[in-house]
Amino acid sequence: MTDAIVLLKTDHKTVEKLFKKFEGLGDQAYVAKRAVVDDIVKELSIHAAIEEQVFYPALRKELPDLEDDVLEGLEEHHIVKWTLDELRDLDAQNERFDAKVAVLMESVRHHVEEEETEMFPQVRKGLGRKFLQDLGAELEQAKTVAPKQPHPKAPDTPPGNLVAGPTAAVADAVVQGTKKRLGRRKK
Repeated sequence: MTDAIVLLKTDHKTVEKLFKKFEGLGDQAYVAKRAVVDDIVKELSIHAAIEEQVFYPALRKELPDLEDDVLEGLEEHHIVKWTLDELRDLDAQNERFDAKVAVLMESVRHHVEEEETEMFPQVRKGLGRKFLQDLGAELEQAKTVAPKQPHPKAPDTPPGNLVAGPTAAVADAVVQGTKKRLGRRKK
């Protein structure tokens, strides 16, 4: 069973690999850039949702000394979700596409650095192995119903996000399915 910190660090590594892949693409690789950014949007949307629904509320309850860190994390997520939302609909050939992705990467890398060097060691010290394993299982479960697109206007704390998140995930799936069906008809 994976503990919560290991699971979140694995997500961080997945996103960093996508960032590196984007950085390795040529200036004219518009189709590839769009595909990588779509993957980034999905991964970061899921990651932010599970932290907001499960991880941060657990920290607020069990480790109140980390309240300021959690609030900063929520604000960093807020900015990231707005950027993801803008990137979702921005053409890869738009003059601001690469710049917007670069700003996103800087923001996320900063957030990851703070979590992994400042917050996670305190969490590991403050919560027992069993608690972190149980929390990891909750995070895994939350991934199955997390939205795969950013919803920057949705609540980011319980109880609102516990209702909005899964509802948004269903709406995302419907929209994605409709786009696929419409795309097949055009061919």
